[in-house]
Amino acid sequence: MEHVIVRDGGDGIPASVVCRGREWLVGAEPVRWFERVNWWETNRRMLKGRSRVDVEVLQVQVRLGSNAGSALTTMLLERDGLGGGWRLRDAVADAA
Repeated sequence: MEHVIVRDGGDGIPASVVCRGREWLVGAEPVRWFERVNWWETNRRMLKGRSRVDVEVLQVQVRLGSNAGSALTTMLLERDGLGGGWRLRDAVADAA
């Protein structure tokens, strides 16, 4: 998974996503949820003092740049538990 930058509009709500050097503006209200993870499948040991069993997931519908007429792309982002940033899990362009 590649790292992306999520920028908010000052209110904590994502306003844009920077991925591969391109800025995507959020075009619909983001959806946030948490998923249970099996830490033993990703790490040999759980870090001392860390009891991370959930991962934050953010689904955003974005448009490339400021073109309001461009098709929406749905991005699934996963919180990077180590640095607090985000990683791109999946992206699906609207086919309509």
